Amino acid sequence: MEAKKILIDISPRTYEHPNDRAALTVLQSLPGLDRLVAMMINLTSGKSLRLLFLASSVKAGEKQFPRVYRLAGEAAHVLDMETPELFVTQSPAFNAGTYGVETPFIMVNSALTDALDDEELLAVIGHELSHIKSGHVLYKTLLWLITTIGINALGALGGIGAQAALLAVLAALREWDRKSELSADRGGLLSVQNPDAAYRLLMKMAGGSRIGEMNINEFFLQADEYEKGGDLLDSVHKILNLAQMTHPFPVIRLKELKMWVDTGKYSRILEGGYTRGSDKVSEPVKDLYEAAQAYRDEFERSEDPLAQSLKSFGKTVEKAAAEAGKSVDNFLKTLFPGSGDGGL
Repeated sequence: MEAKKILIDISPRTYEHPNDRAALTVLQSLPGLDRLVAMMINLTSGKSLRLLFLASSVKAGEKQFPRVYRLAGEAAHVLDMETPELFVTQSPAFNAGTYGVETPFIMVNSALTDALDDEELLAVIGHELSHIKSGHVLYKTLLWLITTIGINALGALGGIGAQAALLAVLAALREWDRKSELSADRGGLLSVQNPDAAYRLLMKMAGGSRIGEMNINEFFLQADEYEKGGDLLDSVHKILNLAQMTHPFPVIRLKELKMWVDTGKYSRILEGGYTRGSDKVSEPVKDLYEAAQAYRDEFERSEDPLAQSLKSFGKTVEKAAAEAGKSVDNFLKTLFPGSGDGGL
């Protein structure tokens, strides 16, 4: 196996999805978010969360889950960061997570250790490490605490109007959380440095561990069918289905990751063309601009029926406006001969 490229001093901005950075910028501007974070830290702490997993999970190390421990060290080395604590939790769900306030740690469900090969598991751990490197963990922990403790209980602590404010924060957190997964998928790929393994992981997340009964080419066709198929009502259902999800659907993540690879951005990073941690960080305004451009590009590429209809409508309006402009121009030239021959 070819030795992996060590991405020395890589800045997470190199691989972060612009929509992730923009959603986080919007989230951080919400009134009262700082007070909510302070309240949650007062209610709990990174130490109390760690104690919870220390009591209910198995801490990975050289003598416990050494395979997981080794892969965590490998992924951290590639991303040029310290290896955090990692716990394995008994659960049949295909999931992993990163928690903490002061000192983040990673939780991997036992289902992943059973169903994934080394490359796929390396991509999972790299995915979680990328959340840490991007500074996502505080807000992910906040989201976990809100959904675990509950809006009603937290609202009672905050007084009148707290529940409505929490609902607004929760909606913003969920929107950002989904976008942050696209960034972490890229970090996972950089850790394993094998696109096929990253694609295979997403297919297993959708269909389980029986890889012999699945086909990656068919899964890509399924992703195309999801994006292109149906009618306008189906497009509305896609939006509603995604609204309460913590992660984008696997087929969405698959297409996003492959597009990133196909544009050449992934290979340029491995060749050394990436932002260093010591480089100047761009301004939030630039983040929002880049995200807006990403949304426009995504809209133009989309083959979703709703997007196609909106593009068609936009072109019709644009054509009508152009024709109207020509008619007005011709009318003015009739009234005022020679009016279009010069300018100020």
